[in-house]
Amino acid sequence: MTSATAEGTKGTTPVPSVPGNKRKSVTGTRKTIAAGFLLPALVLLGALVVYPIGFSVYRSFFDKSGGSFAGLDNYIEIFTDDTILTAVKNNAIWVVVAPTVATALGLIFAVLTERVRWGTAFKLVVFMPMAISMLASGIIFRLVYEQDPERGIANAVWVGVHDTFSDSAGFPKAHPLPVHPLKAAGGGAFVTKDTVRAGTDVQLPLVGVAPDVMPSDAERAKAPKPSSGNEDKVNGTAWLDFTRGGGGKPNVIDASELGLKGIKVEAVKDGKVVASTEAAADGTFTLPAEADGAQLRLPASNFREPYNGVNWLGPNLVTPAIIGSYLWMWAGFAMVLIAAGLASVPRELLEAARVDGANEWQVFRRITVPLLAPVLAVVMVTLMINVLKIFDLVFIIAPGSSQDDANVLALQLYRSSFGTDADLGVGSAIAVLLLLLVIPVMLFNVRRMRKETRR
Repeated sequence: MTSATAEGTKGTTPVPSVPGNKRKSVTGTRKTIAAGFLLPALVLLGALVVYPIGFSVYRSFFDKSGGSFAGLDNYIEIFTDDTILTAVKNNAIWVVVAPTVATALGLIFAVLTERVRWGTAFKLVVFMPMAISMLASGIIFRLVYEQDPERGIANAVWVGVHDTFSDSAGFPKAHPLPVHPLKAAGGGAFVTKDTVRAGTDVQLPLVGVAPDVMPSDAERAKAPKPSSGNEDKVNGTAWLDFTRGGGGKPNVIDASELGLKGIKVEAVKDGKVVASTEAAADGTFTLPAEADGAQLRLPASNFREPYNGVNWLGPNLVTPAIIGSYLWMWAGFAMVLIAAGLASVPRELLEAARVDGANEWQVFRRITVPLLAPVLAVVMVTLMINVLKIFDLVFIIAPGSSQDDANVLALQLYRSSFGTDADLGVGSAIAVLLLLLVIPVMLFNVRRMRKETRR
């Protein structure tokens, strides 16, 4: 026993106890030294994050001046004030729509460009807006959504498509003078003061059209040429009774006056249209014998205002329009992250599914998307946190007339805290509400990251 014990302990070097030996951390660094390195970061974190959060929570329980305790009044106002409720509703729309659509676009772009030769160039173009600041993007899209089709590209395209399928009026704002043989007929139309007779030339003069906006192929106005066989028909001329520089006479076709090419002329008897035609390039027109004894009418379709596009920044479309500008910026971010995840997907799984008879849609839905679920979750959570704080685009793009309709919590926080009628109590309450909305998303992200680490 003794010998075995001796042999078992033979060669063991006892550790001498050093008096005053201090314990060290796991990394071998003294705790005081570690604390010294962490102290500046902790001070900055406390000064820039912890203290502002704590003070905002404290300030949210006081009134506008900060001198009287208001309890929950500021929080009650958040959910009773119409302007702030609009901001809450718009924030909900942003959180649901913008991350979902941006992630879907990123997924589509990443998958579709995986096999094409120019996929890298396409990804570069789509990702390029990320290099532009929110301020610059807001200025760009404020011009894109300009109402005037001559300036706003969105309406220029929209008006071009509309005019392709729908004829626009050629003579908006055209109208007769009191001395002209035409009068208003209601609804924007004009009719002759008297009935017309076959074999008699009818004059339909108008003013109110600038000569430089007349049809480019309009010719000098002429009186109808007499010809055999037209004695039982109604002939006439519709022209712009205006001479540039003055000197012309009303109801007389002067040498420099142009015909109203394409203007529609109708013959009306007892409220019914019995014949119709359009004026030639020189303004002349001919109606059949049925027009004898009728009144000639220039219908309102000749004079309606031209289609001016969509009011993108109006109360009804301003939020979707701003979300569109956000997608232009952040779809590239989603695409790049998803493309990186797609590159790590085992190709043998995809090929095995195809060999087993799965089509491309089934491979995408049952294999690609489930394998990309962690990446899609990262993109969705990142964008949700981002849109909860959206401010720049709304502030810059939405005009003053519709800014209340596009309002979001971050913008309302700015307006309540620094506006002309600032209420720091309400502003602090909105800041606390934003914090409470972000915390669940952040906790979900942290939990998901811990699960990924354990795998």
